[in-house]
Amino acid sequence: MSESSQFLLLRQRRYAPFFATQFLGALNDNVFRNGLLFLIVFQNVSIADLDRSQLANVAGALFILPFLLFSAPAGQLADKFEKSLLIRRIKLVEIALMVLAAMALMYQSYTWLLCLLFLMGTQSTLFGPVKYAYLPQNLSSEELIGGNGLLEAGTFVAIILGMVIGGLVVAVSPALLAAGLVGFAICGYLVSRQVPDTRAVDPELRVKWNLWRETWRIVGYAREDRSVFLSILGISWFWFFGSAITLQIPAYTLDVLRGDEAVSTTLFVAFIVGTGTGSLLCERLSGRRVELGLVPFGSIGLSIFAVDLYLTQPLQAIDAAAGVGHFLAQGNSWRILFDLAMLGAFGGFYSVPLYALIQQRSRRQHLSRIIAANNILNSIFMVAAAGMSIAMLQHGFSIPQLFLALAALNVLVAGYIYSLLPEFLLRFFAWILVSLFYRIRLDGAENIPQHGPAVVVCNHVSFMDPIILSGCIRRPMRFVMYYKIFEIPLLKFFFRNMKAIPIAGAREDESVMHAAFESVDEELAAGNIVCIFPEGAITRDGEVQRFRPGIEKIIARRAVPVVPVAIGRLWGSWFSRRKDGGIRKIPGRLFARIPIRIGQPVPPRDVTAAGLELLVRTLRGDDR
Repeated sequence: MSESSQFLLLRQRRYAPFFATQFLGALNDNVFRNGLLFLIVFQNVSIADLDRSQLANVAGALFILPFLLFSAPAGQLADKFEKSLLIRRIKLVEIALMVLAAMALMYQSYTWLLCLLFLMGTQSTLFGPVKYAYLPQNLSSEELIGGNGLLEAGTFVAIILGMVIGGLVVAVSPALLAAGLVGFAICGYLVSRQVPDTRAVDPELRVKWNLWRETWRIVGYAREDRSVFLSILGISWFWFFGSAITLQIPAYTLDVLRGDEAVSTTLFVAFIVGTGTGSLLCERLSGRRVELGLVPFGSIGLSIFAVDLYLTQPLQAIDAAAGVGHFLAQGNSWRILFDLAMLGAFGGFYSVPLYALIQQRSRRQHLSRIIAANNILNSIFMVAAAGMSIAMLQHGFSIPQLFLALAALNVLVAGYIYSLLPEFLLRFFAWILVSLFYRIRLDGAENIPQHGPAVVVCNHVSFMDPIILSGCIRRPMRFVMYYKIFEIPLLKFFFRNMKAIPIAGAREDESVMHAAFESVDEELAAGNIVCIFPEGAITRDGEVQRFRPGIEKIIARRAVPVVPVAIGRLWGSWFSRRKDGGIRKIPGRLFARIPIRIGQPVPPRDVTAAGLELLVRTLRGDDR
């Protein structure tokens, strides 16, 4: 296990007791929820003239509805109070609810069980803002992806165990299920007593109980940062998509695959194992940073495998699957399991970076309320998913046709979100190109300021340099580029959405040059990073050319630190100007190890073009 592995967090008190508390809470939620769901579907329970498939969607909506109603006060409480104390009190509420649930199970009161499902949703609503606000207060920014991924994976392992216990034990002994619910709740409380104190971020906050007004207020906090709000919308869509899929699995098992409870549990397990695996892989794929390029990658996979799940439906009646072994012996069973596992994995790629982005970019004193806003929108989307599923099934759609409709909707929604925030799509292209075509060796990433303005200066070896730097430096950068390249048809859309800044020489177009310096100053004033290539052009001999004095003019106008960066081993690649390299010699250093060395920031008072040139030459060394 490497020294930077996310699993090392499980040995540390700042993370392990919190992880265990979350795990046991998720386990209990799912034991109760899935036990009730299996009772409804497989014992053909009917309430208020709703059949089993419709009632399953109603049960899902009842659990989610409290997130819509009570997230506003939950977010305020999480910001106002010390978090370990709040966690323990929430776990005491869980014990009381599980005692009542155990009694309702013994008396087979399904109406009361549905009411308690709503109350369990309320308890989970109180815990949600605490959970995601706790992490950024106790983990560094480099640990956020790993910590979130581990938390998501643990949650989905708890869901698997919850399905096994809730789906199988309920058929054996409702009394045993009732005892388990109370036991898990008590264990969760005992573990929560080890969660370390985590200070309140806004102890003077006055909690306001006007649900409607406060709901809009905390949504307003989320809207302060456009990228945060669009990330919340993206997460909400994921929960719409995921809940619409998983709510149908019991009825899909019974009506389409003609399986039993064990087959349905197997399908759930495939989905959840995939989700947990995808969540854990996020840290490795992202290089322990918030990699937004994973988000479009995840959305593409969601649509592909939802379509394949539709195509995998039996074309004719099949024999009833009497157990998991019989189901696995049928021709399309492994394909169905693979599709569900891939839906889960790509869902992990999609959601984990979005959660980490919200935690990273939100104002700390409002974070719990922003997480509550996320829960509100998530709940709206999940209730809408249940409502849409009920409506489509009532109007004659089959469950596989519902999967196909979700795949099509996912394409439309993802395209809309990425059109509003192109940063996701641009990061995706950069991540794909850098991950597939080069093996980057990054040194000195810690020298890039995490906050505030800075100028990055780099040697210019190839046309790929901006994309490679975008893939390595996780903060968004504004690139200054030659105006004639900026105006290339088709690419202009890409450059504009990158917020690239076109520049020309004074002899070519003085107005463009002045406009470029104005734009650079505006970006620095806004706290952004601007990247320039002071050589003014791509090298034609592989050597670092003389740095032009434009960098001195930028710093004289806006005193910000300058970070020197050197790219090596791209001379002779496909995209360099070497005449005897490139596509004449395949692979032309494709898949080569590319060193990216980032030097320490230079204070504004020490910035000179000649000095920066020397630093970049030194950083590059002999790696042309």
